[in-house]
Amino acid sequence: MTRIVAGESAVPTRRRAVEAALAIGLVLLIAVGAIVASNISRNSEAQAAEPTPAAELKLGYFGNVTHAAALVGIKGFLAHALGSTRLSTETFNAGPAAIEALNAGAIDAAYIGPNPAINSFAKSQGQSVRVIAGAAAGGAQLVVRPGINSAADLKGKTLASPQLGGTQDVALRAWLSKQGYKTNVDGSGDVAINPTDNAQSLKLFQDGKLDGAWLPEPWASRLVLQAGAQVLVDEKDLWDGTGTGKPGEFPTTILIVNQKFAADHPDTVKALLKGNAESVAWLNSAPAGQKAELINSALQETAGAALPGDVLTRSLANITFTLDPLAGSYSKLLQDGVEAGTTKKADINGLFDLRALNQVTGGTDKISAAGLGQD
Repeated sequence: MTRIVAGESAVPTRRRAVEAALAIGLVLLIAVGAIVASNISRNSEAQAAEPTPAAELKLGYFGNVTHAAALVGIKGFLAHALGSTRLSTETFNAGPAAIEALNAGAIDAAYIGPNPAINSFAKSQGQSVRVIAGAAAGGAQLVVRPGINSAADLKGKTLASPQLGGTQDVALRAWLSKQGYKTNVDGSGDVAINPTDNAQSLKLFQDGKLDGAWLPEPWASRLVLQAGAQVLVDEKDLWDGTGTGKPGEFPTTILIVNQKFAADHPDTVKALLKGNAESVAWLNSAPAGQKAELINSALQETAGAALPGDVLTRSLANITFTLDPLAGSYSKLLQDGVEAGTTKKADINGLFDLRALNQVTGGTDKISAAGLGQD
């Protein structure tokens, strides 16, 4: 007969009670932890999604009069609009180099010609840049040495452009193609095209080693006034207003931004646009002498030399300063790049995001993306 000692059954009962309590506590702890983790995750996502002004904006531009919005902007308008965001700048000779820097993260935004922006957008399948504003239209010419009086005189000659795939390079190649000439990106063909730094083009022309060049201002004016060149083609004569409704106007300088930077810092982009708008407005209203003084002051700092008065006057007379990037011209610019052999056929829908620009300008005269993006 088995004896049951008092208290033996109580021990397992207490153990089971303790185990049950521990299990319940563990379940509660896990549940609380999950709630806390969920809240932390939601807070982190909210913080990550909330855009903040950038600590710094790295801006690229060229030391050209066609980039006067940048030149006068860095003298005060841009920094003032950016507020606490520090403005740092870097200068380039032509667009492809600026695009390379932007895609590498060395700069966040750039004043640039349209064709390199198109090329970057096409190569990245729409992931690299957005055009957010215009800055200048016009101001590019094919200037040649005396004795070259028509396209027929160019066979076997050597011409220059600022950089392979740049806006003036594409314009030159496309125009020569329409004249029946074949050109190749390696410099061979019926007419040789040597992409050359603008300052070097001036020197080569003066030394008799170059027959002409398709250049933006002030370089076209410098070759005419300082080296005896003559104008064979003024690019404004090639634009009849198709797509833009503005005969004689074609985009020379636009403002682009890295897409990730724009997504992370929309307020900074809007501030940049505000500074650009103020620069363009000032260029269109300032007295000629004051305008020349400020542009030359910026050129002195950027390029180490101011321009002679006649060169600056001629340059400014060829340029229209405008916030409109003339989006209606970009299908033609793309086709020109394809014909020049510097761009592949591509869909450029989405290239433009002009929403912030139209907010900054008040939207009274809405600037159109011409169906190639948002406005």
